[in-house]
Amino acid sequence: MSKNINPTHMTMTTIKIMVIQMMKTTFLRTVLASAVVLGMTASVVQAKETIRVSTYVNESDIRYDGFKKFAELASQKSNGDLDIQIFPSSTLHGWSEGVDAVQGGVSDVSWIPADKRLACYRVTSLYPAAVSLENQIDLDAEYAELMRSESAKVGLVPLINSNYSYDQEWWFEEPIQDLSNLDGKLVRSIGPLVSSMIESWGGKPVFVAPKEVFQSAERGVVDGINMGVATYSSWKLWSVMPYMVNANLFYGNIMYMMNKNKFDSLSESNQTALLEAAKEAETWLKPRYEDWVDQRVGNAVMKGGGAAVTVSQEDRHAMIEKAQSSWNSEVDAACGKPLANKVRALFAKHAN
Repeated sequence: MSKNINPTHMTMTTIKIMVIQMMKTTFLRTVLASAVVLGMTASVVQAKETIRVSTYVNESDIRYDGFKKFAELASQKSNGDLDIQIFPSSTLHGWSEGVDAVQGGVSDVSWIPADKRLACYRVTSLYPAAVSLENQIDLDAEYAELMRSESAKVGLVPLINSNYSYDQEWWFEEPIQDLSNLDGKLVRSIGPLVSSMIESWGGKPVFVAPKEVFQSAERGVVDGINMGVATYSSWKLWSVMPYMVNANLFYGNIMYMMNKNKFDSLSESNQTALLEAAKEAETWLKPRYEDWVDQRVGNAVMKGGGAAVTVSQEDRHAMIEKAQSSWNSEVDAACGKPLANKVRALFAKHAN
């Protein structure tokens, strides 16, 4: 028969073994509890996502404030999970490198220029059309949706629309009589459509990146410039080419796209937060952007020695129709007829 162990009969060795076992048990419990706490802490740290946004606009541009608003909204809507970092003035990469920069991880979000890998976007993100900006946010969103499938094929997701229909205009050192008769002038172009239009008007297109426009204009590399008023004013170009021709010939949208793998890696709630922040930032910026552009033009004309003339409505529509007739074959070839027709129908729905 077994006997109950009497503590007084226990040896010192037995007591030591029991104490060591108790210490081990306590230690293991402490380690496990610490691991749980550390695991929880690590999960909190890992949930915070840094997203680097690259833009060509500089910090004096009202659109930079729009990106700051986007960052603020994204942080709020994600409960601090999303940390948007903004890199202005093309500090991460050059004008034409948007697709490569996002695909290669140089930036997570960037403006996307007229890249041949995005054939339909390349020929429709700047399109000759008389559009109304009354419902611009919806127009931009519908256009982005039409480009979504093509973007996904090169690993991109449309995120922010940077509509410059309002201010994409023309500047020259001296007054010109007729924009449609450039008489051999060298004019800065931003893409294939603008180059086609300049050539049809008897001019010669020259590609110049935004950061190089001031030097090009100052040194006489170009005789004229096609650019948005916001960018033009931010780079202080009124002093070198003060004569503005307000023609309002385009629908223009330099879209900012995100690396698709990066976007897909976010939680569903953070994806929603990011998309909502982008749309709300666009809405917040629109009236401020237009007021800012108007003020820059007004100040240049009234105080800076600039001049601004507006193309008549009749001439404007004639120039648009001429550009469309030659450009639509490019759009059909790049987009395919079904998608090309959807794009044109969208612009027609928002016609002005």
